[in-house]
Amino acid sequence: MADVSCRAALLDRVGRTPETVPINSLNIEHSPRRAGLDIGHVRLLAESATASPPIVVQRDTLHVIDGVHRVKAAQRLGRDTIEARFFEGTDEDAFVLAVELNSSHGLPLSLGDRTAAAHRILATHAAWSDRRIARVTGLSPTTVGSLRKRVTVQNGHLDTRTGSDGRVRPLDSASGRRVAGQVLTEQPELSLRQVAKLAGVAPSTVRDVRDRLLAGEDVVPHQRSCTQSAEPPAKGGPAKGRSAAARTASRGLDPQATLESLRNDPSIRLNQSGRELLRLLNHSSVEQGSLERIVDHVPPHRASAVAELIRTNTQAWMAFAAALEQRGGVQDAS
Repeated sequence: MADVSCRAALLDRVGRTPETVPINSLNIEHSPRRAGLDIGHVRLLAESATASPPIVVQRDTLHVIDGVHRVKAAQRLGRDTIEARFFEGTDEDAFVLAVELNSSHGLPLSLGDRTAAAHRILATHAAWSDRRIARVTGLSPTTVGSLRKRVTVQNGHLDTRTGSDGRVRPLDSASGRRVAGQVLTEQPELSLRQVAKLAGVAPSTVRDVRDRLLAGEDVVPHQRSCTQSAEPPAKGGPAKGRSAAARTASRGLDPQATLESLRNDPSIRLNQSGRELLRLLNHSSVEQGSLERIVDHVPPHRASAVAELIRTNTQAWMAFAAALEQRGGVQDAS
C-alpha cells in the first residue's frame, strides 16, 4: 500500500469546486509566517500575468489557510472578491495544512517559521511520529525528535505514535508482539493485516511473530529493548537457522483471491514489469491438491531432476519474497 501522507489526507477535506468569496470577509491573521507579509512577493503576484490558483480557506472561521499573499495582491489590484476552496476541519488541522502547503510551494517558510510550526504541532498532535511531523514542516526527523524533548506543553505519557501512513504503532513493540502472538494462536485463520490491526503493530511485525511461533522461538527477540518503537528491516534475506516452514508459511492467505486482486491493481497491470510479474505468478500458482495428484505420475528416473528444478526455482522465489518483505517492512516503519 502506498504511503498516505498527512497532506493527502487533509486535502481530501478541501472542496474541489472553487467558490467566489468577498475579500473583506476573510481572516488573514493566522499565517504560519511569523514575520508577516512579504510586500515584494505581493507586488510580484499583482504584476504577474499568470492567473493565481484559488486560495484555501477554513469554512467555519474564514481563516486563510493558503494564499494570504494572493489575497493582498487581489486587493492591490482593486478586486473585491477572490476564488477560494473551503477546508472542513478543526483549527489544529487547518494549521497543519497551512504549514504543509506553505512549505511545498510559493514563497517558502523560513527555518524559524518551520521550527515554530513544529513546536505547535507537537503540542496539538503529540501522537504523531517525528517522521510525520518532519514531512509536514520540512524539517528532519532528528530535529523534530530534539524539539519534542524540549516542548514545554505537557501532553501526558503516550504509548503510541501515529506514522505518516496513518497507522498507530506502539512505542513498546514487545507488548504488541505478545498480543499478535496470542491472536495468531487463537485465530489462525486471520490475515496478517487483520492481526496487525488488532495488535496495533505493522503487518511486517506480525509476519515475524508468526515465523517465530512456527520456529518455536520467543515472539519478542531477546536483544530487543522494551523502549524500541520500530522493527529494524531485515538484512540479507531470511534469518539464518529459521525453518523452511517458518519462511514459507502464509497462514490465512487465499492464493487465488490474492492473485485476482493483483491482476486488478492498475499499478501492477499497467506497466511491463508488472505484467511480467503477473505472468510468472499465474504460472507458478498451484494448489496442494493438484501437486499431490501429479507426484505419482512423474517418472522415477526424472524425479530427482524435477525436484532439483523446483528447489532452484523456489530459492529464487524465496529470495524475491525476502526482498519484497524487506521493502514492505521499510515502508511500514516510515
